[in-house]
Amino acid sequence: MLPSRHRVLSEGRGPALSDYILAIDQGTTSSRAIIFDRAGQMVSTGQKEHRQIFPQPGWVEHDAVEIWDNVREVIGNALARANLTRHNIAAVGITNQRETTVVWDRNTGKPVYNAIVWQDVRTQPICDALAADGGADRFKAATGLPLSPYFAGTKLKWILDNVEGARTKADAGDLLFGTTDSWVLWNLTGGTDGGVHVTDVTNASRTLFMDLKTLAWDQSILEAFGVPASLLPEIKSSAEVYGTVHGSQLLRHVPVAGILGDQQAATFGQAAFDAGDAKNTYGTGCFVIVNTGSDIVESANGLLTTVAYKIGDGAPCYALEGSIAVAGSLVQWLRDNLGIIGSAAEVEELASSVPDSGGAYFVPAFSGLFAPYWRADARGALVGLTRFVTKAHIARAALEATAFQTREVLEAVNADAAVPLAELKVDGGMVANDALMQFQADILGVPVIRPKVAETTALGAAYAAGLATGFWQDLAELRSNWAEDRRWKPQLDSSERDRQLRLWKKAVTRTFDWVDEDVR
Repeated sequence: MLPSRHRVLSEGRGPALSDYILAIDQGTTSSRAIIFDRAGQMVSTGQKEHRQIFPQPGWVEHDAVEIWDNVREVIGNALARANLTRHNIAAVGITNQRETTVVWDRNTGKPVYNAIVWQDVRTQPICDALAADGGADRFKAATGLPLSPYFAGTKLKWILDNVEGARTKADAGDLLFGTTDSWVLWNLTGGTDGGVHVTDVTNASRTLFMDLKTLAWDQSILEAFGVPASLLPEIKSSAEVYGTVHGSQLLRHVPVAGILGDQQAATFGQAAFDAGDAKNTYGTGCFVIVNTGSDIVESANGLLTTVAYKIGDGAPCYALEGSIAVAGSLVQWLRDNLGIIGSAAEVEELASSVPDSGGAYFVPAFSGLFAPYWRADARGALVGLTRFVTKAHIARAALEATAFQTREVLEAVNADAAVPLAELKVDGGMVANDALMQFQADILGVPVIRPKVAETTALGAAYAAGLATGFWQDLAELRSNWAEDRRWKPQLDSSERDRQLRLWKKAVTRTFDWVDEDVR
């Protein structure tokens, strides 16, 4: 007799009971719910964008209540489109935009301020003040991270220091802090009625508070930031049962059993389980992660050291990461701010209508430059303009910017790694753009490989939840699900590649030192 999870709803018909995993992908521009089957194939999806709030130049916020409302809605959409109910879902996994910071009242469930997004740069003065004693790498030996507005810790400190009444409530133990995984999980599991307040090691490693060796909050760093430990979620592994969905919701009683920050989730979804495996995710930003196994490798070339994943009681796996702030969001900017395109999908056709960028280079340092430069004083620049340049050339320059930035990060990876990368696995929304992927291969000089399931971020969260609940047995089973969809090989002459890289690097230097005391 088959186990209960394999029983069918009716004789010979209908989906098997508990034969699916639902992943919640709470991203920077939208929230999605995606249902996967045992082969790791997408069954259905629900998606809804949320507002991008820009109160001042360099400030980026989200409404956390809107995000939670959207999460509930997309769960319902995904279930309805697949004609499934909670009884068909074995477990829920969560993946999320990392570093984006939510602080809420544990008694009312209401945020004390909008979520401060990972792209936000308002906390540079906090970083400068902390760096006055020990420099920008003051906490790097413990956390793997430089002092930067990118990470959640400075955002939490800003809220405590600037939101009226926040510090008093925090000192009284009335506030909770978390990245959006913690916010979604707390609400899923009951909120003010017994909600579970935890995060996983991958998200905790992006706060500036977690020690990479102990996988625990570092009390001395919390004291330096002035952050009470009572605010912080409990750190758990990336794959274990944290709790069950609260009884009043669509997925009631289904276990929530996996959490991975979005880039680590994409790495997991790409089955990059071994030291030396690498991937690049093209989303709102762009993120290269290289698995370093059990070794905590400190980069000498501007990369971050982070936790890749930890499965249950197993040992943690570490990684090097190159983070690029602006990739897909530049296409969104062309659509929403300039009106050059009517939809994101139009950018490929417009960019492909010209053979090159016409000598234009677009450096999208909207939130400063991340890896490998870490220049918070940089701002965006469009250079090399002549009257020959059209909106088509600007669209092409915008796409090429993502490929150029990836090249620079991979140069840093190759400088840190014992063996240079021979190929690059890619995923995320922008990999559907064939023109971009070909240019990426051209400017890298190595093949670029897209998997059949490009939604590897949600898939990684599903995998973690499935491992924790026995839905999948081991990493070998997950690895067997991975399949190649398409491969792009370099076609650009090496001398032309070198010329374009030289001009790109020249363009990057034009963005430096823009921000000073009277410029935000």
